Parts: sequence; C-alpha cells; structure tokens
Amino acid sequence: MTSLSLRKIAASGCGVAELIGARLTCRPAARESATGIAPGRRAALLPGHDTAARRRQPNLRGSPMEPNESLGHKPVLLNEAVECLQCTPGKTYVDGTAGGGGHSRAILERTAPNGRLIAIDWDDHALERVERALEEHRDRVLLLRDSFARLPAILKERNIPAVHGILLDLGLSSFHVDDPERGFSFSQPGPLDMRMDRRNPVTAADLVNTLSQAELAELIYRLGEERQSRKIARKLVRARAEAPITTSDRLAEIVVAAIPPERRTRLRHPATRTFLALRLAVNRELEQLQAFLDGVLDCLHPGGRLAVISFHSLEDRLVKQTFARWARACHCPPDWPACRCDGQALVRPVVRKPIVPPPEEVRLNPRARSARLRVVEKVERR
Repeated sequence: MTSLSLRKIAASGCGVAELIGARLTCRPAARESATGIAPGRRAALLPGHDTAARRRQPNLRGSPMEPNESLGHKPVLLNEAVECLQCTPGKTYVDGTAGGGGHSRAILERTAPNGRLIAIDWDDHALERVERALEEHRDRVLLLRDSFARLPAILKERNIPAVHGILLDLGLSSFHVDDPERGFSFSQPGPLDMRMDRRNPVTAADLVNTLSQAELAELIYRLGEERQSRKIARKLVRARAEAPITTSDRLAEIVVAAIPPERRTRLRHPATRTFLALRLAVNRELEQLQAFLDGVLDCLHPGGRLAVISFHSLEDRLVKQTFARWARACHCPPDWPACRCDGQALVRPVVRKPIVPPPEEVRLNPRARSARLRVVEKVERR
C-alpha cells in the first residue's frame, strides 16, 4: 500500500487489520446482503403465517402503515418494528438509522401528540430527506448527523438520561443502491465510493487499488464470506496494474470474470459478497455496531426496548450473540468456578426467534428478503 490512499486510511483512525476485522470468526454465509439470498429456514415466520408463530411472537397486527412512497423508499418490517418498540405518547425514542424516514415517521405517528424522537444518520443527503419526510412533526424530532455508535455521548451532551426505545435498521437505503454516484450498486456504472458518511476519507477505490493481494483476499473472505476471495483478489491486482479500478461496473466485471461459472448461483450476483465486504470495510460497520452494543443498555430506561434489523449473517450473528449474553442470568467469565455476580439477566427477549418479512412484503420489496428483526427489553435491576 502506498501514497495518498495509505495516508487517507491512516487518517481515518484504523489500520488494515481493523478494516478487515481480524477478530471475527467467520463461517460461510447463511444469508447475504439486501441483494443476496433468502433467509435460512430456521428464521421464525411472522404471526399469522402459522399457529406456532402466533404462540411465540407478540401480536403485530396493528393498523397498516404505508411506506413513504413519495420518497421512493420502503422501510422494511415497518409495522413489526414499531409494534415491538411499544411506542407510547409522551415517551422518547431513537431511530439510529433514519435513512428514508419511514420508521421515524411511523414512530412519531404512534407517539403523537407529545412523544419525541431523536433521528440519527451519518449521511447528509439522508438527513435532508428525513427532514422533508418529518416536516409535520418537526417540533417533536431532533435530527442529528452522527453515528449511532455515539448514542451514549449524544444523550449525555443533551442531558437526556435515557430513552424508552431504540431502533436500528442496518440495511442499505434504496437511495444508496439506486444512486450510481454512491458506488453501492454493481448494476449501474458510477464512482467506486461506498461511503455512508462522505466526510470519511477512505473510499472503496482506495482499498481496491492499494491493499495487497493477500489483504484483499482476507478482507473479501472475512467480511464478504466469499470462498473465491483469493481468485478475486488475484484478478483485481492484475486488473489494477493495467489501470486503476475506479468505477463500480468495472469492479463488478472483474469479480465476475474471477469466479468460475460452476461456482456461480442464480440466487445472487457474483459480485454481491465482494461489494458487501468493501462496504463494511469502508464504513467500519461491524465496529460501529459493536461499539453501539457495548454502550446501548445504559441508554435505555428499565422496560425500554431495543430493536435491530439486520440484513446479513455477520451483523445478525453479532446482534444474536450479544442479546443471548445479556439474557443470561450469570455474567461471570466462563473460566470462573462459581458465580460471583448477582445472577440477574440484563434483558429479556421479546421474540425468541428473529422476525422475517412475510411473503407479500418480499414480493413488493425484494430487498427485504434477507431482513431479520431481533428485539430485547431491558429489565429492572433488583
């Protein structure tokens, strides 16, 4: 790695090992990103699909809410997420990924006339859309360009001791995918950017053109769970020797050429996992999520709920394992011979298995097919 891009990566505060996420223990992907394969069979169906699901899950059949069609974005699991948060007038909620404003608007409608919302997004264009979408609720919403990982600091800076519910939707907004200038889509030509926050000095082009072949292979394998990562990395290094890889369509073409036809599947585009890996690395998404989970319980009132919608296995695994750890009665290190803590769980699961979109939602919005919603409630300490 050399020159300007190296200095950009150094300035961003993370090294190559951090970008790759060397601490992760990865298995072959069970699910993929919003452009990937369908969820696994073990995911719970929504209530109304079968009687067992109705027994397991809370009643989510509220009055239907329409997505913000005028803004071109369909929020995933809209009714389910808002129902699970138990949105109530007079209380304060956080939408940590405001995106197109669909979930934010639904929360504000459910908490009218005096509920409040803190809407956070690190994309300046997303906040502009959210501001327009929430215009009629502007006296009850605080819009912030920031990262949800900083939520404890955000609340402290505003003297807010805690909130009653927090929502994260970790998927890409339709605006990101559909705008070729953002570089997230392999179906449209555009600059190879992939930054959620354009104040970030590191782009996907920087990584593709400056990481070594071994580093690229490791990144694509660990963050994209791509088994053809070595072949892809070798092809990328050869291609960039001829000319820098600066557009999303050229990157997609190179990746497709690197994967043998017999290794491809009709269920997803061959470049999906490589694009996912680069996006995660550029935006340090797993590190942002881990930092959020490390401090989020202190941001909730007892009885407050945390709902997280994830779209690929690495995010979902991190959320699932963290929620499971919080729900255990004993939090002592596993090598201790006996329990020395107070033996009380930090949360209770609201749903035992993740909620997935019903077939009708997937039909109307195919990008929702890999979404999973997990919800926990903070318990009051004895």
